Amino acid sequence: MQDMSTTSARLLSLLSLLQARRDWPGALLAHRLGVSGRTVRRDVDRLRGLGYPIESVKGPDGGYRLGAGSALPPLLFDDEQAVALTVALQTAATGVTGIEEAAARALTTVRQVMPARLRHRVDALRVVAVGRAGDATGPRVEPSLLMTLSAAVHARVELRFDYPPGPTAGPGEAVPPPRRTQPHHLVTWGGRWYLVAWDLDRDDWRTFRVDRISPRTPTGPRFTPRELPGGDVAAFVAGRFAGAAGPGDWPCRGEVILDLPARTVSTWTRDGLVEELRPDRCRLVLGGWSWPGLAAVLGRYDADIEVVGPPELRAAFARLARRYAAAAQATDR
Repeated sequence: MQDMSTTSARLLSLLSLLQARRDWPGALLAHRLGVSGRTVRRDVDRLRGLGYPIESVKGPDGGYRLGAGSALPPLLFDDEQAVALTVALQTAATGVTGIEEAAARALTTVRQVMPARLRHRVDALRVVAVGRAGDATGPRVEPSLLMTLSAAVHARVELRFDYPPGPTAGPGEAVPPPRRTQPHHLVTWGGRWYLVAWDLDRDDWRTFRVDRISPRTPTGPRFTPRELPGGDVAAFVAGRFAGAAGPGDWPCRGEVILDLPARTVSTWTRDGLVEELRPDRCRLVLGGWSWPGLAAVLGRYDADIEVVGPPELRAAFARLARRYAAAAQATDR
């Protein structure tokens, strides 16, 4: 008797193929699945018995097409699809009003029909969506990485990971040691994924870009969760990132690299995004009412500044430099 798990796995693969394109020749399906044409016909009949409206396509080779059904048949998901669906439903309310309850109900419904192995995986994937919907062109993150980080958050175990300097790092810069953290929340904000964690070496809260994280194994010991400032992760992240990725509350917004520790800059930054690049260097996104005014505000940090963009901010620095140089050369009259 054929192993039921093998049959179920093949049915799932067949359904995924039928969803991937409109028409499939029977011979091509058999080749992709590594079975005979007779087995494909039997599997199609099984899917039809489950409620999937699979149509036969006439032609020299014959084939199949997944039609539109009048009712939702039983759903089959592989691991990657389950992760994608979980993330999508947890972040569905970002930038869309009125669907939070429906998204939560949908996630509960889908979870109930999942096998225990898959249900445990998606239960560990806890995502906090903060702020507006993101830019689809943002950095891509592998689902497996999200699962690894979320599992550490769920299990409350210390996490070590490599976190290289950003793209503005100079050539030949030493590779920083692994970060040692207590991960608390996985957050999506403005098209990017962030890990909110307590940095054990810096004794402070940090937000890490997930697309730059490379986890190390094994994980560390379990820890007792700390309380976030304010107690709410959404409010905490929104406060840290205020003005950095939100709507156009500032007419001018620029990005610079400062040769100062992130903790020092955060102390004097109310409504900007501060991201640590290394212990003595950070990225700052800040807004202002005018480009010269923003350049002047950035000068108050009394540190070397590297302008990332936009060109208007760079031009404003040049204008202020000329003005200040002229003031320094002026003689008493």
